[in-house]
Amino acid sequence: MSNRKNILRAAVITALGGSLPVAHATNGDQMLGVTATQWGMAGAVVAAPQDAGTVLTNPAGLATLEMEEFRVDMGFGFLNPPRKANGEESDSDLYMIPSGAMAVRVDDKLTLGMGMAGLSGMGVDFADIMAAAPGNQAVVTTKQFYKIAPGFAYKVNEQLSLGAALNIDYQSLAIHNASFTLPQNQGYGFGASLGMTYKLNEQLQFGASYTSEQDMDAFKWNTSAGSYEMTMNAPQMLQAGVAFTPREDLLIEFDIKQIAFSEVLDSVDFKTPAGMSKMNFGWDDQTVFAIGIQKQLNPKTQVRVGYNYGESPIGPEDVDNNIGSLAVTEQHLSLGLTRQLSKKMYGSFSYVHAFANEITSSTPSGNTIELEQNIVNFQISYRN
Repeated sequence: MSNRKNILRAAVITALGGSLPVAHATNGDQMLGVTATQWGMAGAVVAAPQDAGTVLTNPAGLATLEMEEFRVDMGFGFLNPPRKANGEESDSDLYMIPSGAMAVRVDDKLTLGMGMAGLSGMGVDFADIMAAAPGNQAVVTTKQFYKIAPGFAYKVNEQLSLGAALNIDYQSLAIHNASFTLPQNQGYGFGASLGMTYKLNEQLQFGASYTSEQDMDAFKWNTSAGSYEMTMNAPQMLQAGVAFTPREDLLIEFDIKQIAFSEVLDSVDFKTPAGMSKMNFGWDDQTVFAIGIQKQLNPKTQVRVGYNYGESPIGPEDVDNNIGSLAVTEQHLSLGLTRQLSKKMYGSFSYVHAFANEITSSTPSGNTIELEQNIVNFQISYRN
């Protein structure tokens, strides 16, 4: 590689390397699921929800859960996202993912629920993102997005259930690069989710959900150089699915989801001490396809396998603007297990691997970003 090309790379990275959003989730900056059950199905859960975590994905599913009066699904996970920029590895490679949800059956028609979970974020920690031209090129970013969703579902009849949930959001962000250091700051926001399920017959059930764009407070940073400000909303999502139960011990679900990244992460206003500028991330909308299969091995044991695909919202033309945001994984394979531990208690586990994907900039910089992921989740469920 020529020295001229190395210098050009360094210049681009210094100017844009701290650009955000920060994302090391799975579908862009969105997690595949909330609970181990959802992860085990690779996120294909909108038509046949199986635990109280559905209040965060399709609130109508609360009405169809297996329970008499009450259930709770609590868990946590770990995300390991090995990633590289121009061959340099990030030092931070392990993050915790909390989640929990509960549902209360008020009567035969009404079910209330509430869930909370980390749904996107994480970060990078590059000491120097171009060894070929060493210098002050550290890029360190941290973002967290957490949602609380109280909601309800109403069973209109034996076929149709409707649901809704309020989304209460918390988001934090920190950025460091050669141009500026913005310490950890936070903001709050709101949105809403709507959902429905429809049981055509004993073998076929449909589901759909809509999550509005999450209207977030602006991040505001005071620094010795002056004040910075940026607003980063979370995208709206539309999801639909069909669940097929050919036998009592077998469930197959196929979902499709549209994530409107372009409305919130194409170009973001960025106020600096020098005036207004733009963060031109260039994210495209993403269409996600997911299929999950669940098999009842015996009265106490279920196993799951799933596959999830969504084309990277970051294309070669936008690599230079997303050095701090390597959200480029596309293919995901999931495995899951649920075991009945007692009369009312169940334990679940899931493992998801997001296969490595590398994208090289189409600009003269030649910058390359790469990401793969390993995610494990654990869950305890109690139902009465």
